[in-house]
Amino acid sequence: MIFDKLKKFDIVFDSPEVDCPPVFSSGDVVSGRVVLDLSGESRVESLKLHAEGFAKVHWTESRSAGSSTAYTQNYSDEVEYLNRRDVLLQADNGEVTVLPAGRHEFPFSFQLPEETLVTSFEGKHGSIRYWVKVKLHRPWATVKKIKKEFTVIEPIDINTPALLAPQAGTKDKLARAWYRNFGQVSITAKIDRKGYTPGEVIPVFAEFDNCTSRSVVPKAYITQTQTFIARGSMKQKRAVVGTLSGDIVGARCRETWHGRAIKIPPVGPSILQCRIIKVEYMLKVCVDVPGTTKLCLELPLVIGTIPLHPFGSRTSSVSSQYSCNLEWLRMTIPEQPERKCHLLLH
Repeated sequence: MIFDKLKKFDIVFDSPEVDCPPVFSSGDVVSGRVVLDLSGESRVESLKLHAEGFAKVHWTESRSAGSSTAYTQNYSDEVEYLNRRDVLLQADNGEVTVLPAGRHEFPFSFQLPEETLVTSFEGKHGSIRYWVKVKLHRPWATVKKIKKEFTVIEPIDINTPALLAPQAGTKDKLARAWYRNFGQVSITAKIDRKGYTPGEVIPVFAEFDNCTSRSVVPKAYITQTQTFIARGSMKQKRAVVGTLSGDIVGARCRETWHGRAIKIPPVGPSILQCRIIKVEYMLKVCVDVPGTTKLCLELPLVIGTIPLHPFGSRTSSVSSQYSCNLEWLRMTIPEQPERKCHLLLH
């Protein structure tokens, strides 16, 4: 039986670093080999490779159609980024190929599309995945299949004018409860730039002006928002990935942050170019006001892959930044309540 003769069937990607999975971006060449280890002579009709890449979203929502009836609404969509087929072994005349016992390696190589791809991603309601699938066809035997994923990270260079621009804002509110005014609270905040990379520290410059009769507590958060879009609807998953707590600001007092540090954890880069999945980041500078809702000032962030090089020496090697540090791809971060809403389509 051919099953008894197939000892090993594997896909091995070429990697520039030992013991590190390779990381690719648009235009890169993906190469490797398919390994067959046979315990005896075997007949093979063909060995075929299929490389694919998709963004996919899916979720369900329960709908009520009256007091006694309910139904489930499905939402799903997908975007194709890669679809390539290659034949690694097949006789021209349609005959079988006889392979002797032992180890056989079949190299493969293909170029990813030059158009911008989207960074690999795993989320609650969707994913962006790339993989190579190989099928082994043999006479009088079921098709043997193997599939192995690979990671794509699209470079985001924060050394660009848009991402080097400072971000600043001011926000205030009147603190009131049960028609009684406690006074006004205001926040003014600034950060040096919009683009950062994981592991960096963001110095937060802020001023908290507490004109109320109560003490308030200033805080800062880095938030991640995952947005999944399908059929004119969307679901959002929000999470806090970094926090900074300040000192209590007493009644009618002012507090200033002269570059208070908040560190960016090992999160994935921003995803802004996909039609159905987005990953966005925000720095929120907030004040907890007793007896009323929180006052928050939002400053947008972009998490990039190519760090700041102030003296012009840059590297575009995405793999050097991420290849051995892929825990962000499936990291679990504390959830906040989901939001779901319907888009207005014109």
